[in-house]
Amino acid sequence: MKTYKKIILSVLLVSPVLFNACTNLDEKIYSQLITDNYYNNKNEVISAVLRPYTHANAWATPSGQDGWWRPSELSGDQLAWPTKGRHGEDGGKWKRLHYHTWLVDDGPLNNAWSLMYGGVGYCNDPIENLEKRNLEQMGITQIEKDGYIAELKLLRAYHYLKLMDLFGNIPIVTQVGTPAKPETRPRAEVFAFIEKEIKDNIDKAPNLSRNMIGRMTKAGGYAMLVELYLNAEVWTGTARWDDCIAAADKLINNEAGGQNGNMELDANITDQFKSTNDLSKEVIFAIAYEFRIANSQPSWTGEFFHFQQDRIYGGSRNGNNGVVMVPGNYTKYNNDDLRKTTWLLQGPQVRFDNGQQALASGGNEYDGQQINFVDEIRRAKVGSTVSNMSEGEENSGVRFNKYKLGNNVAGTVGGMPVAIDLNYNCTDWNLYRLTWVYFAKAEALMRKNGGTANAQAVQLVNDCKKRAFTAATWPANEYTTATLTLDELLNERGREFVFEGFRRDDLIRFGKFHTQSWWDHTPSAAFRQIFPIPLIQRTLNENIKQNPGY
Repeated sequence: MKTYKKIILSVLLVSPVLFNACTNLDEKIYSQLITDNYYNNKNEVISAVLRPYTHANAWATPSGQDGWWRPSELSGDQLAWPTKGRHGEDGGKWKRLHYHTWLVDDGPLNNAWSLMYGGVGYCNDPIENLEKRNLEQMGITQIEKDGYIAELKLLRAYHYLKLMDLFGNIPIVTQVGTPAKPETRPRAEVFAFIEKEIKDNIDKAPNLSRNMIGRMTKAGGYAMLVELYLNAEVWTGTARWDDCIAAADKLINNEAGGQNGNMELDANITDQFKSTNDLSKEVIFAIAYEFRIANSQPSWTGEFFHFQQDRIYGGSRNGNNGVVMVPGNYTKYNNDDLRKTTWLLQGPQVRFDNGQQALASGGNEYDGQQINFVDEIRRAKVGSTVSNMSEGEENSGVRFNKYKLGNNVAGTVGGMPVAIDLNYNCTDWNLYRLTWVYFAKAEALMRKNGGTANAQAVQLVNDCKKRAFTAATWPANEYTTATLTLDELLNERGREFVFEGFRRDDLIRFGKFHTQSWWDHTPSAAFRQIFPIPLIQRTLNENIKQNPGY
């Protein structure tokens, strides 16, 4: 059972204005009554500290809302949400992400901005309240107070890192209501603010431990530095490869704790993604769920699951039959790559409970027929050969199977009986894991070496990749300094981190986001590497300036 602390729901009494913190900064976050009577004991303090994490579920994960994840993945070359028959048109917003034709008044982008700045507000308010109150009043020690403030400032830095990632030039707000209309800051200045916030607070934050699962820690701080420095050349114009390597080494050398003893790569490719992934040794920072205790459950099912997915995995949750792999990505995995068969769903599907055919229902194209996910997007039912974002049908696209919810009914897998999973629906969503850090260090080493892999870079990638192969098949798939080129590193990053939110940044960093074609997507303008500042935000605050090109 997880030791992740149950979120204290009394903090939900906050005013709705917090969700629009950047455009209504002159308003109070709490009513006067709640402000005057809150933070009077340790439980109330902890509830305020934990509140931003429940909100982060909405914007940092594929949650069914327009947060950071959707534009980060659905604008890239691996994933799409095509129209499938009568489903998925959704006002064309998925097509605009896929074709890079989003608008300055696009509602989804404004939703992402509002959700993320709302999270900044959820961090700013407890920071301010903790800083101005005395220890005796709150019933905590000075060490605890310093740790909570450092944790919140690191978590706020994470919000700003992702805002800067999407929107580039953004306002910086560290106090509720001040200033009322903040000005846009250049991306390089935002980068420097984030870096300073992390460095000023990382040593005050607690190490990652089992008690800190799902919370920001020193390990999370170093992971953010790795991400900052990995993308520094894009975000500031100045490469920071040595700094990226140094931050990565802090995690690789286990200098910031681990959620289950020493931080290290998991022995296989499933421990990070199953219903007991709180036992993983390599997860650095995750949005944690505990369905049995706190009734909190993953939100990504709506994004990825078929309408009758419950029949396939033996659970009780289904989805909107939405996100699929862009045609052709499935074949980029070798047939002996265990990630292909473990993380992806392709072909005819069977029921978990009895091994019989999983039948579709609901009046769509394959009603009453076996669900069969195919590596193409076209209306095969009527014999059409047209393949684009408008021409899908119910079975179109290889599907997500990377994270596992477990099962709440007994079943059969490979002819063997499977009992009910007591951790069903408790799977945490990873925001950083050690494998990603290994790849970041390898890339930094290659960039320093003129794009050529040295033995250390090859070893880092191979240490991760070999888990996806058997002892018999691994030798034919092992990288050498000759075969691990930068282009191949990008391909391997795609195979390893599919669905994890990093693809847009990877394509930008490798110079391919706006220059390359994939499936039915054609190159776009360079300014599309960052998104426009939403029109409604500039209407509410004339000090916010639009990004170039929009």
